Amino acid sequence: MAAKLDLFKKHRAEYVTPRKPALVTVGPARYLTAEGRGAPAGTAFQAAVGALFAVAFTIKMTRKGVGKGDYKVAALEGLWWGPDKRAPFAVKSPKDWRWKVLIRTPVFVAAADLARARKALLAKGKVGEIATVKLETIREGRCVQMLHVGGYDKEPATLEAMLAFAEAKELAFRGVHHEIYLSDPRRTAPAKLRTILRHAVK
Repeated sequence: MAAKLDLFKKHRAEYVTPRKPALVTVGPARYLTAEGRGAPAGTAFQAAVGALFAVAFTIKMTRKGVGKGDYKVAALEGLWWGPDKRAPFAVKSPKDWRWKVLIRTPVFVAAADLARARKALLAKGKVGEIATVKLETIREGRCVQMLHVGGYDKEPATLEAMLAFAEAKELAFRGVHHEIYLSDPRRTAPAKLRTILRHAVK
């Protein structure tokens, strides 16, 4: 029996968790995505995350059921920016956040898999955000990355360290802020949350 595919292990060099900023190179990656705006505690964000996981597990179980291999559904990730993508952290209020939630998926997952999952979930009455889930490839390339331990409201200090590291190497942030959630905030105390912070550089 073939081992279950774990994308985080397969691409472990992209998911390093340094306690100090480090440069990593991230290859093109396929994701299931859902996009929206507003506070992460808001209903829109929670609905998008729920839809994303519903689709991800439906695709996984459908493929497994017909003998197309098994894989672990990856952890939640998120891209974050403000009203102006050129200044991703210039956000005055949580309602001004723009976000795209992500679940990395194997490259063999195709648009037809997503269409079948949507159809199956809609047939079960799972409407909501299901129809907004997309399949896309994201190319980040060279990035600064660092493990943040603690509450999400404490991230600015970690981001300042990442920015200073980039500037010391004559690099500049580009694109939007990326977070990879290694802990479940429903089951983990804020002080113990582990989140990989990533930002592409040029």
